[in-house]
Amino acid sequence: MISQSTTAAMYDKLSGLLSKTVPDFELRIKAELAAEINQLKVEKNAVILGHNYMEPALFYSIPDFVGDSLELSRKAAQTDKDIIVFCGVKFMAETAKILNPTKKVLVPSEKAGCSLASSITAEDVRNLKAKFPGVPVVTYINTYADVKAESDICCTSGNAVAVVNSLNTDKVIFIPDEYLAGNVARETGKQIIYPSRDPKQNFPGELDYQMIGWPGRCEVHEKFTVEDIVNIRKQFPDVLILAHPECSPEVVEASDFSASTTAMIRYVEKTRAPHYLLLTECSMGDNVAAANPDKEMLRLCNVRCPHMNEITLEDTLESLRKEQFEIVLDEDIRQRAYVAVERMLHIG
Repeated sequence: MISQSTTAAMYDKLSGLLSKTVPDFELRIKAELAAEINQLKVEKNAVILGHNYMEPALFYSIPDFVGDSLELSRKAAQTDKDIIVFCGVKFMAETAKILNPTKKVLVPSEKAGCSLASSITAEDVRNLKAKFPGVPVVTYINTYADVKAESDICCTSGNAVAVVNSLNTDKVIFIPDEYLAGNVARETGKQIIYPSRDPKQNFPGELDYQMIGWPGRCEVHEKFTVEDIVNIRKQFPDVLILAHPECSPEVVEASDFSASTTAMIRYVEKTRAPHYLLLTECSMGDNVAAANPDKEMLRLCNVRCPHMNEITLEDTLESLRKEQFEIVLDEDIRQRAYVAVERMLHIG
């Protein structure tokens, strides 16, 4: 039985942050759900990880830790709890399981997939390695475990450049995000090719290229365009525009700052500008606005990630209550994926 004072305290917290954007009756319902989840996680010795893309009422109520993929991967590796509930999409929960094979890892919705993670398979990686023998494979964390298992090292948007530079090789395969690869190639001065666009084409060794990419994209970040930026700047010439590296290289170049979600949050916290615009998932913009009520946050929400949107307080409660939607990995795949993820964590 949840005490009224506990629920009231949760409502006060959420109302203080979100009353300008979320209706009061909804906040009261969510406060009850959050209070029950928080009590249940204590009873079950569970930890809840919340990605920056979670909707505000969840983001500010139940996670023990919030952050981007890299931060949450580190927290997952350090936890001593029996159960990990990952409020994020499936590949994130898989990463937590890779790092914690003896823990029970739950994802609140089995529908929480990812367009980018689905853009490449383990067989695709094996084919790339056969076509470019000896070239190390850098795999973005936004992939499933079997793809990570075929890789040499993983990376996040926050440490991708550092990971590529750490290899000290003439060539590197970077998968699966086409735009992130393009942004990393630009920042590291590498020429990039996309052989999977033309599988029959041969790429001789004398051709000038240093990075091999893959045409996978995030269905949210690919929506943002340079035209969007031009139009916003016409109306708000003094706006500071922050773009996620999963946006196209053209969008990133037209923006003022580009980095991981955590770096974007810190940048807003530490800078002063008349207006801010975040080119990333809608809920993160809401979360940053709630945490920075003194700053003028503009809205350009082309699309809410349908996969992140599957994670709700209601489903999180049911997942923890029933311990359902557990992540189970083949041990051989997990062990090989662990090597790639562990190498990433050492890069920082």
